[in-house]
Amino acid sequence: MAAEKWVLMVTAQTPTNIAVIKYWGKRDETLILPVNDSISVTLDPDHLCTTTTVAVSPSFDQDRMWLNGKEISLGGGRYQNCLKEIRSRACDVEDTEKGIKIEKKDWQKLHLHIASFNNFPTAAGLASSAAGFACLVFSLAKLMNLKENQSQLSAIARQGSGSACRSLFGGFVKWILGKEGNGSDSLAVQLVDEEHWNDLVIIIAVVSSRQKETSSTTGMRESVETSLLLQHRAKVQFLILSDCLEDIGSCYNN
Repeated sequence: MAAEKWVLMVTAQTPTNIAVIKYWGKRDETLILPVNDSISVTLDPDHLCTTTTVAVSPSFDQDRMWLNGKEISLGGGRYQNCLKEIRSRACDVEDTEKGIKIEKKDWQKLHLHIASFNNFPTAAGLASSAAGFACLVFSLAKLMNLKENQSQLSAIARQGSGSACRSLFGGFVKWILGKEGNGSDSLAVQLVDEEHWNDLVIIIAVVSSRQKETSSTTGMRESVETSLLLQHRAKVQFLILSDCLEDIGSCYNN
């Protein structure tokens, strides 16, 4: 890695998604492993999306992030989990035009600056965290030249926000519950792409842009801890989910 005070940047854009079969409740809070499979439809990024620019430079003395123009802390476990997973998979990067060469080992000591912007209300029920963490992981993966495919990247994005794993694909997407304790098989797969139903229109009416009084994380935790109905829902949904998926799949193919 050369000593020049260069800056290398990548900008990416990812959409939000809305659940068709909803994810609600975690069996593992740290890895964000769900109690049920889920399916979502990804919205048009021309209307609802997060745009994130990530930059790396030897002149940066710490990791920093700005959301909608306001600096936020990267000290939370979810951000750190994503950064750790991405850095551990980073590869050599070379930009011959700028004369920049970064070796894999350099990524552990280089710092990042991250600027993210949502073009829709944040934390107001429109899955801003899904779009945000998906965009963060996708842009960092491009910056650090990761070799993982979209599904493998979705398992990293999931550790930031569960629904984020589904925003790495367009169209209709399934988040697989998974069985492994380390979460390696809890990832997203695309069922059909965004061109499948060109006449599908989703209308969203924003009646309030204020942040939710109760976050999804808090709501899920309370449901898991206190609701007998949620436990029953998970069992019943597991039993009937294959039928639901078959019915929905037949709709996709028509």
